[in-house]
This record gives sequence, C-alpha cells and structure tokens, in this order.
Amino acid sequence: MNASIYDIALPTLLHALGNLSAVLDKASSHCEQEKIDPSVLLSARLYPDMFALSRQVQVVSDTVKGGAARLAGLEPPKFADTETSFAELKARLDKTATFVKGIEAARFHGAEDRAIEVKFPQATLSFPNGWNYLLSFVFPNLYFHSATAYDILRHNGVKLAKSDFLGAVGRP
Repeated sequence: MNASIYDIALPTLLHALGNLSAVLDKASSHCEQEKIDPSVLLSARLYPDMFALSRQVQVVSDTVKGGAARLAGLEPPKFADTETSFAELKARLDKTATFVKGIEAARFHGAEDRAIEVKFPQATLSFPNGWNYLLSFVFPNLYFHSATAYDILRHNGVKLAKSDFLGAVGRP
C-alpha cells in the first residue's frame, strides 16, 4: 500500500471528530432525560488535575486543526476556548471539520519529509517529518483526549458503548 499522509490523516481525523460529536449528542440527551444541568457534565473531570470535559473537547479540536494545518504547511487557526454548552462544543467540532475539509490535498505534498515544530508555552516539540508528527503526536493526542471525554461521560452515567467511540467501522 502506498498511501499519502493526506489519505491517512484526513479521514481518520474527521472520523474521530464525528464520533465525538455523536457522543456529545448522547450526553446532551442524557442531561435532558435525567434532568441534569449540562454544566455538571461539561465541568466534570476524572481526577482533579485533569482537564474537564469541555476542555477535553477543545483539545481534540485543537489537535485536529493543528495537525492538519501543520501537515499542510499552514498556520493553525485560533479558536477562542469559550464554549459553555454541548451545542457550542459541537459547533466547534463542526468548524474544525470545515477547516480540515477545506485544505486542498496538494498542500500535503512533501509533508512526509517536512520537519514540523510545535511550540507550547513551556516547551517546543520537534518532529523530523510529517509521519513522525502524525503517528507519534497527533493520533495519540487525538485518541487520548477523545477517550478521556468519553470516559468522563461514561463515568457520569451517560449510556455509551465502545461502538460510540469507534463509530461506523468495518460496516459497508
């Protein structure tokens, strides 16, 4: 198989965004059915030093848009982290998907050989090429924060199954 970074990255990133959006739908419905203030779930966390649900979703968005942008040689767009409802978090995921879908495939040419640097306030991460960046940082970060969001909701009683996390896989 001779697949490009574009062929591997974009469908995977978009699939994960869609799955998380569907999980948020279930969480919102759960709040309505059980008469739970949504802010309770949005501020829930697995442990005091971990991000709350809303921040987990924001990081998923940041990981996807940042990953796709850097692989395409673009500057990632900045989104304000102001979401306070399930609807606003879903809108952020939709905005992220729209951005990613709008990047032309040609922008990814050369990504497999291009060094990528990611700057954080306390550190700078350097990756020798796009494959290393995608496989050792983007995908693990995406799945870590998606799984943590899922786990927060499941821990708080939202009826979720593994199929909600995985989405439609292996089905025609």
